[in-house]
Amino acid sequence: MAERQYSLENTRNIGIIAHIDAGKTTVTERILFFTGKKHKIGEVHNGEAEMDWMEQEQERGITITSAATTCFWKENRINIIDTPGHVDFTAEVERSLRVLDGAVVIFDGKMGVEPQSETVWRQADKYKVPRMCFVNKINALGGDFYMSLKSIQDRLSDKAFALFLPIGQSDQHQGIVNLVDQKAYIYANDEHTELKEVEIPEDMKDKVKKYREEMLEKVVEMDEKLMAKYLEDQQLTTEEIYFLLRAGILSGEFYPVLVGDGRTATITKLLDMVVSLLPSPLDVPDMIGTHKETGEELIRKPDDSEKFSALAFKIATDPFIGKLIFARVYSGTLKSGSYVYNSSTDTKERIGRLVLMHANSREEVPEVHAGDIVGIIGLKNTKTGNTLCEEGDDILLESITFPQTVISMAIEPKTKQDQEKMGIALNKLSDEDPTFTMKTDDETQQVIISGMGELHLEVLVDRMKREFDVEVNTGKPQVAYKETIKILGQAEGKYVKQSGGRGQYGHCLIRVEPNERGKGHEFIDEIKGGAIPREYIPAVEKGIREALEDGVLAHYPVVDVKATLYDGTFHEVDSNESAFKIAGSMALKEACRNSQPIILEPIMKVNVTTPEQYMGDVIGDLNSKRGQVDEMKDIGNAKSIDSQVPLSELFGYATTLRGMTQGRANYVMEFDHYQEVPKKIAEEIISGDRK
Repeated sequence: MAERQYSLENTRNIGIIAHIDAGKTTVTERILFFTGKKHKIGEVHNGEAEMDWMEQEQERGITITSAATTCFWKENRINIIDTPGHVDFTAEVERSLRVLDGAVVIFDGKMGVEPQSETVWRQADKYKVPRMCFVNKINALGGDFYMSLKSIQDRLSDKAFALFLPIGQSDQHQGIVNLVDQKAYIYANDEHTELKEVEIPEDMKDKVKKYREEMLEKVVEMDEKLMAKYLEDQQLTTEEIYFLLRAGILSGEFYPVLVGDGRTATITKLLDMVVSLLPSPLDVPDMIGTHKETGEELIRKPDDSEKFSALAFKIATDPFIGKLIFARVYSGTLKSGSYVYNSSTDTKERIGRLVLMHANSREEVPEVHAGDIVGIIGLKNTKTGNTLCEEGDDILLESITFPQTVISMAIEPKTKQDQEKMGIALNKLSDEDPTFTMKTDDETQQVIISGMGELHLEVLVDRMKREFDVEVNTGKPQVAYKETIKILGQAEGKYVKQSGGRGQYGHCLIRVEPNERGKGHEFIDEIKGGAIPREYIPAVEKGIREALEDGVLAHYPVVDVKATLYDGTFHEVDSNESAFKIAGSMALKEACRNSQPIILEPIMKVNVTTPEQYMGDVIGDLNSKRGQVDEMKDIGNAKSIDSQVPLSELFGYATTLRGMTQGRANYVMEFDHYQEVPKKIAEEIISGDRK
């Protein structure tokens, strides 16, 4: 077996997560520069950032796909997953968090906690990812570490404490103080690419003492012996403090808050903390999977000698090598040229090549080990969330769940040539992005694409043009309405056809009732005494499931319905599967009509940050959009408004908000839940007067 270059103790798999525009990609860029992988520093605003290698990312200045990069710092190997901050690409953040061991959450020092910061923080909570905070842009006009720290403590966690303090803020920023070893570092050159150690400035000594004591009082809770030592007024050593900090971070009981300017050498101090404090693959709980057949629990330890197991967490289409699958190896080793078993799809796959990624350049390796994040070339049938393991091993790792799509748009190719290429492009894009779906509308024969928001669909159409050279015409975005029922109802479906020779006969009685919201469809077979032969029951179920795709009010999919087949009759000669399928479909439609069918619409969680003088106008406008304002908070000298608004009222909201606030407000929105539409609007939807 090939020798490991870096031990598991010296491996870090970290994500860099943040609100859009907090400077996340810039921080990643500087990490690559300071770890020696990169010699020219790319500025995001010049469109040169290396992690953003898709043309669009460079133009828009936003990170769309999470790219995995390997770099090295002081005997440690760091795998970094860069993730998008825009809420439309929330699936990218979700899938990355699933395979990370630790994360750095970046905040804009002028803004503190922003709406999307809360979203990514909650996502990291869900996966129990140990994390540290980095307050960035402290040198920018209005940069305020103490306001940012307070907003983290108030809005995210009261377990967050300062570990660094800034020496000067805004245009006075000169360096940082590390509260653990009580050392100050200031910039040693005009480019700010080097730091030198100096005495802590006199006017900061009281502040350093205060914040250091607050931090120590919290971390000594992690160890009784050291707590006793601290309470007896004995000095804790630097090693002891780092031990406590690490214990606090790993247990989720402590979040250190660092500070700096992401474009400068303060990043080297962030790197020191990443390798000192964030977990290695040995520090996180063992991977728990289930046996594919029996469902029994199977455990995989991060050890090269264990059976191989890995989770595919991302698919990228590389212009030169085709499909590239990113996977996190949890146990065992994997060699290029070997075969693996995809237990999610029950297929055998051959590993073509294994590559470590450095943004968009690649280093081929013969073998990867437990704890590695790797790009695999050559897999044909593997999708996001699939488990890869050894042949003969039936482990299934917990997959990745993604939110449902809420917005759709019709697209059609501009020319005959585009038609062929469009199908290929759409398949590749939906392979890459589980929150992007497509289907053909049976009535209009148009292709309907669906996603998480207007920007999401915009970017996908743009990518079709750039990456696949496909020109398309797009319709107006449409809301993904759904239908459901309110009460229990029943109906019979009878399909009888006699036309010379063998006829058709299918007859079934079904009962439908509302299922819990979000629970989906359920089919229950209550046939007794052979009223319908067993072989026809799957056909009835299929008919029911197909009928649920096309609702009875306005042809939207029907959700959250429990359908019970409880009786029926059959004909010895004329009954067959297709007759029962049609009968099942007829019965379902009729039963839904008898059960108070209603239309549901997606409700979005909208957060607007606006200067105070426009607050009244913003709230008035949200109310006029059938919005409900939940909460208002102060962020710095601006107001933050949380509300819930139907998606159908929000098309073009960016332009409305810009006009209303002279371009000074911004907003983020994300899907929250589905709820019944008011009667008047339901009538408009049914009559086709409202889209």
